Amino acid sequence: MPVELKLGTRGSALALTQSQWVADQLQQLSGGAVVVSLEIIRTRGDNIQDKPLPEIGGKGLFTQELEDALRAGAIHLAVHSLKDLPTEGPADLTLGAYPVREDPRDALIGGPLVSLPQGARVGTGSSRRAAQLLAARPDLRVEGIRGNVDTRLRKQREGVVDAVMLAMAGLRRLGFDVNPEPLDPAICTPAPGQGILGVQCRADADDVLGWLKLLDDPDARAEAEAERAFLAALGGGCSVPAGALARREGEVVRLQVMLADGAGVVRRWSGEAAVGDAAALGREAAAALRG
Repeated sequence: MPVELKLGTRGSALALTQSQWVADQLQQLSGGAVVVSLEIIRTRGDNIQDKPLPEIGGKGLFTQELEDALRAGAIHLAVHSLKDLPTEGPADLTLGAYPVREDPRDALIGGPLVSLPQGARVGTGSSRRAAQLLAARPDLRVEGIRGNVDTRLRKQREGVVDAVMLAMAGLRRLGFDVNPEPLDPAICTPAPGQGILGVQCRADADDVLGWLKLLDDPDARAEAEAERAFLAALGGGCSVPAGALARREGEVVRLQVMLADGAGVVRRWSGEAAVGDAAALGREAAAALRG
C-alpha cells in the first residue's frame, strides 16, 4: 500500500497550482510509493484583502495557520512561496525540500517599461518593486493594489491602472498569456526566494523528510540560502524593501542585491562565493548595504 500524505495549501489558484505540482512530482518521483492529497487552509493574509501588507504586518501572514496544522498532525506537508516565509523558522518545523526554481524575475504587464506614457499608473503592493520602478522611471505613479494574480490583471484590463507588476513565476505556473515584459534584475531585483517553493514539514518527521529528499534541488537550495541569509541579516522580515537574486553556476554562487531607504533611494551590491559559502555571501551583502 502506498504511503498517504496530506499536503496543506492556501486556497488561491496559484497556491493550489503550486501545491498540486508538488504533489504530482512527489508521487512521480516516488514511483507511486506516495499518494498525496491536498487540504485547503485559509491564512490571515488571505482573510484581510483591504489593507496593504505592511499595515497588517507581523510574521507568518500566509504561513501561521499551515504551520499550526503541521504541529497538530492535521497535515504532513505545507507548500509555501519561499518569499512569504519568515527567515527565522520555528525550531520544530523545517524546510525539507526546495524544488527546482521557476523564473525568478519580476514582470510588467501593460508595458514595456520604456514605452509607458508620462505619469502612467502602475499597480503594485510591493515597496521593493515601487522603489525600483520609480528609480528607473521617476515620472510614473505607483498605485497600491492587492489580491490574487487574476484580480491584479483584471484591474489592468479594466483601466484601473495602466500596468501592473507581478512575478514571472506566478504567471508561468498559472499559464497566463498576457505578454509580460520580464524585467532585468539589474533594474528590478526580485524578492529573496522569488520563484522558489519551500516544502515544510515537522522537524521530527524522518519518514516525510526522506520522501522530500526526492524533490530537493541543490541549485535552488544554494540560491535560497544566499538570498535568505541576506534578508535575515538585514532584519525586518519580508516587508523590508530589499531584493536579492542568487544564481548557482557550477560550484560558484553569484548574488546581486538591492535595498531602498525611506526616501526611496536604491542601493545595489553584487558578489560571488563558493557554493558552500552561500549563506556567508548573503550576510556579506547585507553588511555592505547597511554600511
